[in-house]
Amino acid sequence: MTLFAEHRINCKSDTTSLAPSPEPKANIGRIFNIQRYSLNDGNGIRTVIFFKGCPHVCPWCANPESMSRQPQLVRRLSKCIHNEVCSQAPDECPSGALEWIGYDISLDALIDKILKDEIFYRTSGGGITLSGGEVLLQAKFANQLLKELKYLGIHTAIETAGDCNFDDFYSVAQYCDEVLFDFKIMDETKAKTILHIHLNRVLSNFQKLYTTGINLIPRLPLIPTYTLSQANVEKVLDFLQPFSNIKEIHILPFHQFGVSKYELLDRPYGLKNLRVPNESEIEAIKQLIEKRGYKVVNGG
Repeated sequence: MTLFAEHRINCKSDTTSLAPSPEPKANIGRIFNIQRYSLNDGNGIRTVIFFKGCPHVCPWCANPESMSRQPQLVRRLSKCIHNEVCSQAPDECPSGALEWIGYDISLDALIDKILKDEIFYRTSGGGITLSGGEVLLQAKFANQLLKELKYLGIHTAIETAGDCNFDDFYSVAQYCDEVLFDFKIMDETKAKTILHIHLNRVLSNFQKLYTTGINLIPRLPLIPTYTLSQANVEKVLDFLQPFSNIKEIHILPFHQFGVSKYELLDRPYGLKNLRVPNESEIEAIKQLIEKRGYKVVNGG
């Protein structure tokens, strides 16, 4: 789930409000970016919709702007001309240094944006991926969006940690061609205290969703000191062993691409000095997974 920190957000286009209510209506989604021409997050050329809001607090999150459900006003110091009087209003900022991260968009407006690249989806085998944040926090809107996209014949996918009420999860997943399902810390206590993830609910949701026949693709973030260990990966593999239709696993090695976003939001980033995994560590995990009979995709 990547997003370039210097991407300019248009706060006026297709927005309902710059300071929307805490809970948008069912036909209004709260997002913070639309990333076009993505070659990750699913097959082919894709448009990735980044939903705002996440119930989890992963220390390695590369999209910290996704955590809060509320729009956030930020100042890009590289653009700021330091007026003596600053209105604190993005619409009045002459240099574009002030901007909102996050806005509300209607279902129709979002579909109109998506369909501008329809030819690329069809010729490349691509489509739409809903990311975040956690898309399942906005299950009603995601359900409507995906249902319409499936009616239009567009390939659909979501990226999720799967930690929510199963009925909400299924209401979204039933309109997905694939669900990219993240497995993180596989110790129940650590998952709760470090990430605020309910591991038992996550595993139960995976089991239930598997029985529906929906295409599930497990993903493993490889984060030193948190998930990058043989023991943690083996717990994932042991859990997946009974699900014979699972043939492919994606690995997501840790990176530091999100550091500048924490600085932009004036938030501390505790993993700034955490090393990036080297090739031999990644290869060892890849071989461990392959020995269990899975195809391994680095990234995805």
